[in-house]
Amino acid sequence: MGFGKYSTPYDWSRVAAFRVIASKYPGGAVDLSVGSPVDSVAQGVQDALTEAANARNAYGYPATVGTPELRQSITDWYKRTRGVDLESIDADVVPSVGSKEAVALMASMLHLHRGDVVVQPRVSYPTYSIGTQLAGATVHYVDAVEDTQSWEGVRNVKAVWVNSPNNPSGKVLNEFQLHDIIVAARKIGAVVLSDECYALLRWNPDLAAGMDAGSVDTLADNAAPCALRTGVCSGSAHGILSLYSLSKQSNMAGYRTAFIAGDSELVKEMSAMRKQIGLIIPGPVQAAMTYALGDDESVVAQRRRYSMRLRALVDGLRTYGYADAAVPQGGLYIWVKALGDDCWDDMGQLARLGIVPSPGEFYGDKGYLRFSVTASDEAVNRAAHRLREKTA
Repeated sequence: MGFGKYSTPYDWSRVAAFRVIASKYPGGAVDLSVGSPVDSVAQGVQDALTEAANARNAYGYPATVGTPELRQSITDWYKRTRGVDLESIDADVVPSVGSKEAVALMASMLHLHRGDVVVQPRVSYPTYSIGTQLAGATVHYVDAVEDTQSWEGVRNVKAVWVNSPNNPSGKVLNEFQLHDIIVAARKIGAVVLSDECYALLRWNPDLAAGMDAGSVDTLADNAAPCALRTGVCSGSAHGILSLYSLSKQSNMAGYRTAFIAGDSELVKEMSAMRKQIGLIIPGPVQAAMTYALGDDESVVAQRRRYSMRLRALVDGLRTYGYADAAVPQGGLYIWVKALGDDCWDDMGQLARLGIVPSPGEFYGDKGYLRFSVTASDEAVNRAAHRLREKTA
């Protein structure tokens, strides 16, 4: 069967009118809605891309599974920053053309269809549900995936989405919670789909008090737990797929660099399908990705930028009246309860201050708003100043 129909409130045209209002504010609009990076790509990544522009992997067809160098860099990255030895747990890897493509096609590549059920958090990245609908399967929403009793008794569950750190809430699951999810999923023959795209952007709770963003030596310590850690997966990648992206940690959203790691049988089958339909990262981009995966210093530098922006914006939001505004456990978003009747009331009020967040309805709860710090230091500081000035 072809792609099924889908429905979703995730429609950025609904935000367009608020951007128009915000643009009329003196000094212009500060757009904190879409999580699109604005900072420069590291020079080393740019150089690697340039140097590979006329390499064999550029003028010829690149490998779907990635060059040997890229595959090794992914393996090394998991061991160095996530505490995972892929070989020891029988895991394989395959690059994807950005993480959104992997998420949207995951249910289809697992051969799910009508009658199959996919569990996901109620508050979450909307592409999970879109991908499930495209496959013709059924979405089963739960308030907390770690509450396995809320879904392990549901008939025909074939896959379970985990997102830690969560977009939009920033919630991070610990190793024990991830382990319980995997045990429960294995009992019913379901695949655990662990979206870990913000894993290296976990924040110390003392960050708001001025903690810095760590160093290269502490990068692994600052990371969110991985579903493929030996203690979490009981020494086997069976039935687990981990997804990661370089879009946020390395500002490479436009490069479309991401990968899937996990159950070797599932990954090999997906790799074969990807080859047949041409889901291949361009050769020069594979070279840039290889460099970026080894460039921990740039990742730490980017963490510092985001940590400062989070602190600044939290201060402004709390002063304005969003009492629950806080540095998240992980990720790049501040998730706050709307002050008005729903998110759309607040969208209007904030637009009149020249500020545009995301409506929480896009992510499953119209009683909330999401503020992104993927904006420049100047823009975030300008928004924080406007929020404080309004209450002065």
